[in-house]
Amino acid sequence: MKRPLLLSLATIALLSSNLNAATMYDKFQTMELEMKKMKQELKTLKEEQAAVAKAVEAAKEEAQNASEDEDEEESVTEQLEELQESVSDLNRATNGNHVKFGVDYRYTVENLQYKMADGSEQNNDAFMTNRFWLNMNWATTKHISFSGQLAYNKAFGARSGAQTGPYETFDWIANENAYNDTLRIRSAYFYYKNDTFLGTDIPWTFSIGRRPSTNGHLVNLRDDDHAASPMGHNINVEFDGLSSKFALEELTGVDGMYIKVCAGRGLSNAKPRLSTAPYTTEDTTTPDIDLAGLIFTPYSDGQYSFNTQYYYANNLIDAIDPTNPSLGFKAVGGLHAFTANIIANGIGDGISDFLDDTTLFVSGAVSITDPSKNGGGMLGRLDPKTGYSAWAGLQIPSLISEEGRWGIEYNWGSKFWRSMTYGEDTNIGSKLAVRGDAYEAYFTEPLLDDVLSMQIRYTYIDYKFSGSNGFFGNATGEPLSMDQAVASGLGSFVVDTAQDIRFYIRYRY
Repeated sequence: MKRPLLLSLATIALLSSNLNAATMYDKFQTMELEMKKMKQELKTLKEEQAAVAKAVEAAKEEAQNASEDEDEEESVTEQLEELQESVSDLNRATNGNHVKFGVDYRYTVENLQYKMADGSEQNNDAFMTNRFWLNMNWATTKHISFSGQLAYNKAFGARSGAQTGPYETFDWIANENAYNDTLRIRSAYFYYKNDTFLGTDIPWTFSIGRRPSTNGHLVNLRDDDHAASPMGHNINVEFDGLSSKFALEELTGVDGMYIKVCAGRGLSNAKPRLSTAPYTTEDTTTPDIDLAGLIFTPYSDGQYSFNTQYYYANNLIDAIDPTNPSLGFKAVGGLHAFTANIIANGIGDGISDFLDDTTLFVSGAVSITDPSKNGGGMLGRLDPKTGYSAWAGLQIPSLISEEGRWGIEYNWGSKFWRSMTYGEDTNIGSKLAVRGDAYEAYFTEPLLDDVLSMQIRYTYIDYKFSGSNGFFGNATGEPLSMDQAVASGLGSFVVDTAQDIRFYIRYRY
C-alpha cells in the first residue's frame, strides 16, 4: 500500500514563516500514528463485537445467561460507536481539509537497437532518463474530490540536437517523451460520486478535466501501475475530457456490471491569444478533434471479467509534408475502434497458491477508417479499411520473492491496424500499434517493501508493414512492406525490427 505524504494548506503557510518545519512534520507523524492506533483498537472492538454476538446467539438457548451476554454486547457496541466517532474526527483533522501528496521517481537505462528496411542499423547503447510524478489528491467531502499529477520526463543531461523535434510536445504525449525537465500537468480533474442516481439505487460517478488516460487496463500490468480508465489496447494517450460511470450490479444482479461513457477533445481549432479575434475558430485544414466512447463490462466477479470498449474519433490528422513539419497537419477522416478482453485474476479455484496468484488475459481489437471526402485518403486508401489486432499476456508470481511479478506478452497487428497508443511507455515505439509481431518479457521485483522496486524488461518488435507509429493519412500512415519501402527509396527511414532492453529502479511514497 502506498503511503501518501500529508500536507495541509495551513502547513504550507506555517512552513513559509519562521516556524520549524521539522516540528510540524513531527506533529503530523504523531497524529498519523495516533490514527493507526485508534484504527487498530477499532478493528479489535469489531472482532470483539462479532464474538459477543455469536456468544449471545448461543446463550439464547440458556435463558439464565442471555441477559448478561446482551448487556456485554451493548457495552461493546457503545465503545465501538464512540471509537468510530473519534477516528472520524481525527481523520477529518488530518485528512479531510488537506492535500495528500505522493512522489513517484523512476531512473531508467535502456539499450535501443533498430534494423532498418535497407539493412542498416541504428542504436543507443545506454539511453538514461529521469521520470518524476508528483501526485495530489484532495477529498473535500465524501462525494467530491480532486486529483492531479505534475510530471516531467527527462533524458540525462537533456538531449542533443532533437530537443525541439516537431511532434515531441504534441498534447497526446506531452509527458511521455524524454526531452527536458519542464514540469507539466499530466492530469488534473475533479471526481464526483454518489450511491444514487436520479432517485434510483445506481451508484455513479462523474469526472471532467485532464483525464488519466495512459497506462490503461492491461497495459498497467507490465508497468506496475493502477489501471487508468481506458482499455489500453487501442487508446493510450493523454487527453482532456469527461467520463461518467454507472454501476449496474444491484440493478441487474450481475457481478461487477457497469457502463461508462467518455468524451473529450484531442485538439482545439482556435486562434492565438495575441490575434485580432483571440481563440476564434480558424479557417484551416485542422478542425477540432473530438472523441466519444463507451466502456461496458457485462461481468466481473473479482476473478474473471469480460470487458468491452468502443470509441469514434473524428477529424484525425496527418502531416501535410513529413519532410517539412512547419507546414502542420491536415484532417483526413475519422476512426471507429472496438476492443474486448477476458481476464482471469487467478486460474482455477484453490488448485495451488501459484495459480491463484496468476493473471492471464486475451484481448482483441478492430479499427475501421472513415476517410473524409476532401482529406485525400486514410492509410493510403480512399475507401474504409479494417485492421485487426490480438494481444495475450501471462503474469505470474515471482520465483525469487513473495511480492514480485514476472510476465510475458505477445502482440500481433494486421496491415491496416491503427491504434491511438502514442503514449505507451515503450521508447522504441508502441508495441500495441505494431503491424506485425511483438514479443515482451519482464520481471518486477520489490527492493524495499512497496517503496523501492526494480524492473528488467525486454521488448522485440518485428514490423511487417511500415506506419505503425505514424498518423492517420497517406503521408505517415500508409502500410508499406519492407521491400516496398526500399523500392520507394525509404529503406533507411522505415524500421524493420526494433528491440529495447530496459532496466529501472523506482521510488514511490
